[in-house]
Amino acid sequence: MSPTLSTIFLTAAGAFALFAVALLYRVVRGPTTQDRIVAINVVGTNTVIVIALVSVAFGEYGYLDVALVYALLNFVMSIAVSKFTVEWGGVI
Repeated sequence: MSPTLSTIFLTAAGAFALFAVALLYRVVRGPTTQDRIVAINVVGTNTVIVIALVSVAFGEYGYLDVALVYALLNFVMSIAVSKFTVEWGGVI
């Protein structure tokens, strides 16, 4: 892969990581539980994107499997938290 393309991928990964860090404000200060759940889900999705971009930039394609497993865990976590929120009386 060309160094220019690798730099573009790493810059995009940095932008997504910065966005995820900025979104942690919504996780901590979200006005409702639903906002916090969505924010955590978006942070997890951004993490998957960062792992995938860094994997491609460095040519280590084995990390794409790690990104896929993390995406599946993020999805299962979202469903589990939503289920427990509904059972405890919160409406999603």
